[in-house]
Amino acid sequence: MEPRIDGLRIIEFGSVGASRDKLLNYIFNGSKRATAGLLQDYEDEGEPLEEIGEVLVVVGNESEEVGRIRITRIEVKSFIDVPDEFALAEAEGDLTAEDFRNSHSAFWGEYGIQVQDDTKVVLLYFELL
Repeated sequence: MEPRIDGLRIIEFGSVGASRDKLLNYIFNGSKRATAGLLQDYEDEGEPLEEIGEVLVVVGNESEEVGRIRITRIEVKSFIDVPDEFALAEAEGDLTAEDFRNSHSAFWGEYGIQVQDDTKVVLLYFELL
């Protein structure tokens, strides 16, 4: 079970360090309003998917609370079916679904995870509180 703050589940963006700092900047100073995760990670960790309306605590590099988000939409799609709409909402410089697939394949590949077209991806849309 994931750690909690004030009874709320936490959410971590990117890897600790510069990657997390960059993504947090996109959330708090930009237009990042979506994020993606692998369905397999939820299953491996025994964690249920988020629910619409659920509030999550965003944590920084020291696992400290830096903000909160509310889930507004959730979808599970095959990696190949992630739409352009999601890439734009994620706002990480990926302007198309193809850009998203290239950058996320590289990111997950750094952790030894080979993403295939049929790999299930959890698409979370959120609003900053």
